[in-house]
Amino acid sequence: MSEFSLSTTRSEEMIDITGRVNGIVRQSKLKAGLCLVYTPHATAAVIVNENWDRNICEDILLSLSRMVPKHADYKHDKVDNNAAAHIKSAMLGPSETLTFKDGALVLGKWQAIMFCEFDGPRQERRIIVELVGK
Repeated sequence: MSEFSLSTTRSEEMIDITGRVNGIVRQSKLKAGLCLVYTPHATAAVIVNENWDRNICEDILLSLSRMVPKHADYKHDKVDNNAAAHIKSAMLGPSETLTFKDGALVLGKWQAIMFCEFDGPRQERRIIVELVGK
């Protein structure tokens, strides 16, 4: 198992972590297998989506905000005012499992692994990478 952390700078943002995850795959010396990318945070998510046009990230965040607006009379907001972040995280999920072959992730031309922040800015957001392979 490998782990790295990152800091976020906005309340909501998406950060491309593909290079860091691919580096872990290469360093492992494994040739083929599965790669689990997981974040142990209840207000963040990991997804696979486009990396070429950064507007798609803004569109995803905008769409999620329309579906789950902040401060919509959520009961959890009375605790720490971030219920929308929890809901968005639950909708997208904390992990993705990808395949790797010849020591590199198998991704489509436009695909990337994105860390999604919904309750930032935050320091030390953890990403755990677990590899199973040969």
